[in-house]
Amino acid sequence: MNSQPKFFFTDVFSQGKYSGNQLATFTHCASLSDEEMQRIAREINFSETTFILSDEPQDGGYNVRIFTPMAEIDFAGHPTLGTAYIIRKHIMQQPVNRVVLNLKVGQVPVEFPEGNGDGTLWMKQAEPTFGKIMDVEPMAKVLSLKEDDIDVRWPIEEVSTGLPFIVVPLTSLDALKRVSIRRELYDELIRESWAKIILTFCPEGYSEGQEFGVRVFPICLGISEDPATGSGNGCLAAYLVKNRYLKSDRIDLATGQGYEIGRPSHISLRAQGRDEGLEIFVGGKVVPIAEGRWG
Repeated sequence: MNSQPKFFFTDVFSQGKYSGNQLATFTHCASLSDEEMQRIAREINFSETTFILSDEPQDGGYNVRIFTPMAEIDFAGHPTLGTAYIIRKHIMQQPVNRVVLNLKVGQVPVEFPEGNGDGTLWMKQAEPTFGKIMDVEPMAKVLSLKEDDIDVRWPIEEVSTGLPFIVVPLTSLDALKRVSIRRELYDELIRESWAKIILTFCPEGYSEGQEFGVRVFPICLGISEDPATGSGNGCLAAYLVKNRYLKSDRIDLATGQGYEIGRPSHISLRAQGRDEGLEIFVGGKVVPIAEGRWG
């Protein structure tokens, strides 16, 4: 048997090839050290690279690790969907309706449509936690915006479903497009913050079928801007329901992301408030791009 890891490139939250967020997924990774995984992720330089550690499930799920070019992380959305797609197609090789990933944040299930699995995949995210409310004036300066570009009817709030984000409500798509991070002020802002990734959004989509526009800036992870962020959009879903942004404790909508950096993405969100908390699902399509042997 060839001992070299096999790799697969996919586009996640994609509207077709060469859109959405790029993902590299490796199989047969048991022999790779932590350092080797990190070096591979840095070499590929996608926002995330995933490593499937075994062809056999453990405790009902597949052990998976996620690396950015700079560090390992506990959870991320598009790597979860894309890796589940690869597990189903290339490891399980059968049309199951559910694949469970064992991530550092815990077990995350991914649901597949009937048939060959080429429709929208859905992941259920962890129960959200909420952090502090942040001030408008310093945030506007970090984003290179005017204070009235931020919609002060709603809070600037820290939210996490496994990876913390600072969720910033903007007034318009025009304001969203004008966001430009001032690095020195960003570094100062996040120095004492639990959440360090900024997610900005507005109640206008980029294309038909999108109710919201989103931009995400994971600068702390070595990524200037992310084209599609499942974890962040899950936090946005939690934020919208918790703050009753749409005057409802239930949402079923789509967001657009990545347009400013030439990677248009389409992300589906479902969330509902329940007695025991918030139930959040994030969905998107996965498109295979390339595969081969590493090394």
